[in-house]
This record gives sequence, C-alpha cells and structure tokens, in this order.
Amino acid sequence: MWMNWLLVFVPIAIALEFLAPDHHLLIFAASSLAILPLAGRMSHATEQLAERMGEAVGGLLNATFGNAAELIIALTALRAGLYQVVEASIVGSIIGNLLLVFGAAMLAGGIRYPEQAFNPRGARSQATMLILSAIALILPAAFEAVEGKSAVLDPLSVSIAIVLLVVYALYLVFSLVTHPALFRSAHEAEMAIQEDTEHKAHASTGAALAILAAATAAVAWMSEIMVGSLAPVMHEYALSDIFVGAFVVAILGNAAEHASAITAAMKNRMDLSFSIAVGSSVQVALFVAPVLVLASHFLGPAPMDLAFRPALVLIVILSVLVTAQMASDGHADWFKGTQLLVVYLALGLTFFFLPG
Repeated sequence: MWMNWLLVFVPIAIALEFLAPDHHLLIFAASSLAILPLAGRMSHATEQLAERMGEAVGGLLNATFGNAAELIIALTALRAGLYQVVEASIVGSIIGNLLLVFGAAMLAGGIRYPEQAFNPRGARSQATMLILSAIALILPAAFEAVEGKSAVLDPLSVSIAIVLLVVYALYLVFSLVTHPALFRSAHEAEMAIQEDTEHKAHASTGAALAILAAATAAVAWMSEIMVGSLAPVMHEYALSDIFVGAFVVAILGNAAEHASAITAAMKNRMDLSFSIAVGSSVQVALFVAPVLVLASHFLGPAPMDLAFRPALVLIVILSVLVTAQMASDGHADWFKGTQLLVVYLALGLTFFFLPG
C-alpha cells in the first residue's frame, strides 16, 4: 500500500506519451513506475480473494493475477515483434520469482524468525515441475543446435506448448482436487478460520473483483506505452535485450509477487510465500510461455518458437537447480535467502555488461 503515491505516474506517463513522444527514456521510466502500484493493487485484491480459500488456492490466485501484468506486457511486446525481449522476459520472470522473490521473502522472514518451515512434500512436487519446465526449454534449443532454423521447429514448439498446457492443467487437478493435503500448510491446520457474514463476504469479493478489473485495464495501457518506448531506449543506451527483458521488464512484471511473498513470509506463512514465488515460476513456464507461443500465430508478425538462446536456457537450469536444493528440506532462514539473492545479482551483473 505504501506504493500508492506512485499512481501519480499514471497521468504523467499518459501526458508524456502525447505531449513529448520523443523523450523515450522519460516515457519508459514513468510508465514503468506507474505499473508498480497497479500491480500492487492487483496483489492486494487477490489476497482478499485468497483469504477464504486456503494457502494453495490463495497462492495460485496470487501467482495468476500477479502474472497477469507479466502476460500483458509480453503480449504487447509480442504484437510489436520484440520476440527476443519476450523470450528474455519469460526467462527473467522464472528466475526472478525463484531467486529474487523467494530469496527476498526468505531474507525478510528470516530477519523476524530464526527459522521458518514449509511443507517439504509440496515443495518437492513444485520443484519437479520446475525441472520439467527446464527440460521443455532445453529440447527445442537442442533441436535448433543440431538442425538449425528448420521448418520443423515451429510445429515442434506448438506441440510442446500444448503438452505443457495439458501438464499444467493436470498439476492443478493434482494439487487442488485429488491431493490437496500434500500442499496443506501448518498455518491452515493450526489457525481457526474466521467466517464473515455472507453479505460482507459477497461485498468484499465484489470490490476485489472490481479492483482487479480496473487495475488490469490500467496495466494494459501502461504496458502499451512502456513497450513503445523500449526499443529506442535499448538502442540509445546500448542495452542487451536479455538484460532488459530478463531483469528490467521481468522485475516490473513480478512486482505483485514481490509484495505478496515478502508480506506472507514476514507473517510466518512460508507455505503461502513459497506457493506464490515458486508457483508463479511454474505457471510462467508451463502456462504463460505456451500461451505466448500459440498467441504469436495470431498477434505477432511471425510465429514464436520455444528455441530460446543458450544463455537463457543456461540461467533457467542454474536457477532451478539452486532453488530445488534450497527448498528440498522444507526450512528457510535469512542466509538461504541471501544466497539466492547473490545468485540473482551475479546473473544481473553478467548480462548488464553484455553488449547490446
């Protein structure tokens, strides 16, 4: 909620877009800052919806609407033909949630509590899904390395995208319908659920849905403005598309997850924090990326494939491995969070110095 003052950048970004269209850096900065409080409002609204639905469903809702900003930005860049930025933003969202969001959550929670626990069985299940997503990115890249830019690459990417969507749907059925106990937290078992009256619940839900709709529309508008200024800024300051997509755009898209995961960790609700951070990465890899591949056939100037560049595939693999190792024992502390943040910082510095 402290970011609400940043809403002033919404009219500033609109004014700059129409009155000073040549000031690309100012437009990019203003629209980027405007997205942050809007994403925060989306996060707050989903938290209200999730309060009565449990940690697993709450984490899914938060990750879904948190990724809405990411998806909107990516679809806007897709329509503009900025495919390399889209690929980098997908990878950046995955590693940003695993290393930055989860690392910051463990650090913030660890400062308040000496050690925090989360369900290790659910954590291992989500870690397995992350490894599956890494494999799905490796195979098209390996195919391109062997065969080059083949005509088969596009149907291969579409086929893998459909398989990933089916697997993600099955994962939702497994975690929410057939085996929800595997993902149940200690917080849910120990806390008594306070029920509001049916009228208050309805009013709260209606207000939250209205905020979500308004914030989503505003994010779409700000994303359109931001992406329009992206290419000139990259060219003017010689920034690599990997750095811009994987670190700048992805951080903006992950603003909602940052706020929610850290807040949950500071309330000693690490299951919810883990579900938001890691669950969001799983959703990006198994849902957002396949949707973008399929959408490129209708929105983009040409189809987008899943053959990401080797550097992007490498950082996904490294991030998945280190996060799976950290989460395997079901315990979190501030030093684990620091270690994840160090890995993220090292990756960011490496790609910042990569020539544009």
